[in-house]
Amino acid sequence: MAREIIQPNSVHSTTGVGYSHVAKAGDTFYIAGQIALDVDGNLVGKGDIEAQVHQAYANLQAILDELGGSLDDIVKMTTYLTDRSQLDAFRRVRDRFFSDPFPPNTLLFISGLAHPDYLIEVEAVAVLTCVQ
Repeated sequence: MAREIIQPNSVHSTTGVGYSHVAKAGDTFYIAGQIALDVDGNLVGKGDIEAQVHQAYANLQAILDELGGSLDDIVKMTTYLTDRSQLDAFRRVRDRFFSDPFPPNTLLFISGLAHPDYLIEVEAVAVLTCVQ
């Protein structure tokens, strides 16, 4: 099966940093971990977990919108948080983007992400038919 790399315009550029935002194989879209960077590559919400969660999910939503889908097309997510004490804040924001039944999600607490100011990263797999 052919693989296609997609660089959405709705999120920050990955040029020169060694990864792509989206790979497509068939109707399945593999979305790289989204962090709290806005479209210009600026960190949103330094030290503010709710602002960072909101931006990470807004990035996922923007990518899926650009692909012709929505958050409802997500079939699997993996979430990385750097602070276990921020779980309730994470859930409050998540619940603004998703509702029951939630997509399967693996939640991991880790000691750090690619930059010390990043508090969350969320990757997703989505299945979209009749798009792109």
